[in-house]
Amino acid sequence: MKQTPGESELLEHIYQRSAGLPGLSGAFGEVVVGPGDDCAVVREPGGGLLLIGVDQLVAGRHFDPETPIDLVARKAVARAVSDIAAMGGRPCWGLAAGVLPHGFDRSDALFDAMAEWAGHWGCPLIGGDIAFGPGPLTLSVTVAGRMDPGTPPLLRSGARPGDELWLTGQIGGSLPSGWHLRFEPRLDAGVTAAASGVVHAAIDLSDGLGRDADRVGRASGVRLEIDAAKLPASHHCRGWHDACREGEDYELLLVAEPGSGPPIDADPPLIGPIGTARACRVGERPGAVIIDPHGRAHDASAMGWDHG
Repeated sequence: MKQTPGESELLEHIYQRSAGLPGLSGAFGEVVVGPGDDCAVVREPGGGLLLIGVDQLVAGRHFDPETPIDLVARKAVARAVSDIAAMGGRPCWGLAAGVLPHGFDRSDALFDAMAEWAGHWGCPLIGGDIAFGPGPLTLSVTVAGRMDPGTPPLLRSGARPGDELWLTGQIGGSLPSGWHLRFEPRLDAGVTAAASGVVHAAIDLSDGLGRDADRVGRASGVRLEIDAAKLPASHHCRGWHDACREGEDYELLLVAEPGSGPPIDADPPLIGPIGTARACRVGERPGAVIIDPHGRAHDASAMGWDHG
């Protein structure tokens, strides 16, 4: 019997099948970045860079079915906006699609709230689609953003040996604290980081610091070493291991040139450095490890969500 692939295996298949997309051009412009980053990047015919990201929200998976409808709507939009933040862009418009369970009686309130939150982050909903089905409430939001003129997007592939690792906030405990419903996408930090010239890579921490840091290391061809003792773990989780794997943090991991302090001014202030990037040694694969307080290295690739 053929085994159903997990999320990581399916994503790898998609990345391999999509490897020829960068450079593809047409009336839309040119594909700069395809699958494998927080957003796709398209260079428009006029030269501007358009960011496009999409995220899904599934009842029972990403939120409790009893969650207030305003918070469901907020999270549905904020997840996609956070991807724009990770690239250093500014949101400009959105699309929303939903599969509503038969008998769902809060549809007007849901989409009113989604429109309100989209407007709050500067990406008004300009279209979408609705279907009804027997399954859980499922929402899909696409958000497009733009880079400031002359500013390249932050990619997962830009980390360099010697770079330092910084966070825009604490990690762990997102579900019991309710942060996963109320987080604020780090748009200002992302825009400032992209314009700084000293931040080389970034990622939105949705699947857990461990798994997401590993994605940056693999994309960049380097090894990220994270010091567990320096992690700003929430008091709502049991320690560094849970903080690295629980996910739903929606903070940014920034990889920047080493210096005497934070690479950018941000509100709240950046936390770190929590680790460094280095070249891979003989026999090592690119990725990330967490160094525990006893000096032991733990593979970070399995510390996080896998939706398979």
